[in-house]
Amino acid sequence: MPALLDRRLVVVTGKGGTGKSTMSAAVALAAARRGKRVLVCEVVAKERVADFFGKPASGPQIRELVPNLYSVHVRPREAMREYALMTLKYETLYKLAFENPAARYFLAAAPSLAEIVMLGKVWWHATQEVERGRTRWDLVVLDAPATGHGLTFLTVPETFLRLVNEGPLARDMRSMMSLLADPAKCSICIVTLPEEMPANEAIELDRALRQHHFPAGPLFLNGVFASRFTPYEVAAVTRGGPLLAAAGEAADNHESRAELSRHYEAVLRDTVPRELMKVPFLFERSFGAQAIDKVAHAIEGAL
Repeated sequence: MPALLDRRLVVVTGKGGTGKSTMSAAVALAAARRGKRVLVCEVVAKERVADFFGKPASGPQIRELVPNLYSVHVRPREAMREYALMTLKYETLYKLAFENPAARYFLAAAPSLAEIVMLGKVWWHATQEVERGRTRWDLVVLDAPATGHGLTFLTVPETFLRLVNEGPLARDMRSMMSLLADPAKCSICIVTLPEEMPANEAIELDRALRQHHFPAGPLFLNGVFASRFTPYEVAAVTRGGPLLAAAGEAADNHESRAELSRHYEAVLRDTVPRELMKVPFLFERSFGAQAIDKVAHAIEGAL
């Protein structure tokens, strides 16, 4: 875990619904508990991390969730304004260049512009933002878009530089590419579940990320069922008659899920050349700070 948490940027992606935001929050919490100042950047449509900790949505303003852990929701419009002001330096020039109707129409039609400015904001927090003479954040965790969109999001600088080679935007794109390609500063993690579709998507995503030479972080196998009953115990409960029928069925179902977990763990270990971290399925009535704390401890224990 220290090796992962010593990066400047940790990117978490994977199929939607596998627990990307959960794992982003857990990695950030594990780092914050080690005294690091951590910022979680959510670029997905719906902000979730603040809600995990029982706090109001952060929105585009950075807010502290727990000691050392902050979050921000990166949105295209606000990110565009921040980036433009950093480049133009003056509010008046920004309004002349970006707030007139013709410019708005052009910007709305520009391909991948939203991804460019959102990734630019994340890059700025990870490498450029300074406070009291030092980099403000020890670690930035990016809760990235799911699978296909996530890959497109991360390859935006590469695509942009095929078309534009000069100017301040091209310069920043090169810096973003340099950060995303540096295994000492960046780690791209994948989250999946012990099920057929998520496992297959994780295999394909890993292959695509390696083709682009992104530094490979851990593969988080989320929602793992551990075996709790021996075959003899399941059979003994099942023989208990009608009063224990429901208990027998529950025990049998649990062991079936545990077998699926073992099967897909073996498949992923054979096909994905990443460190695999198992995260147990949590039987929680509500998923909040206590659950994130358990996931963080599970990640720490795995390493």
